Amino acid sequence: MVLLNILLDGIEFRAKLKIVNSGTVLQVGDSIARIHGLDKVMAGELVEFEEGTIGIALNLESNNVVVLMGDGLMIQEGSSIKATGKIAQISVSEAYLGCVINALAKPINGRGMFFSENKIYYLK
Repeated sequence: MVLLNILLDGIEFRAKLKIVNSGTVLQVGDSIARIHGLDKVMAGELVEFEEGTIGIALNLESNNVVVLMGDGLMIQEGSSIKATGKIAQISVSEAYLGCVINALAKPINGRGMFFSENKIYYLK
């Protein structure tokens, strides 16, 4: 977060700016997106497309390859993408025993129990 103070004609203006690392989709298909931008993305960092799909940055070149972690049906060439600043990871606890999860740690077997942000969820 960057604070900006400007004085114009005796009037002070203040603004809070958030610097976002963003890019553009060049090509998408077969759960792979080629993107341009995101110059400061980290290897394995989670990225978010404008329609909400999450992906993982796989390389650190200026034309990055991103693996989609959802269906990505609404992603098109020219769509925007932004870095989240979070590396892909899954917390480990005994609550995951017997629970089948996807790569984003969301249960997919329809039953079991898991923790998320210090909350316990029971699935039927």
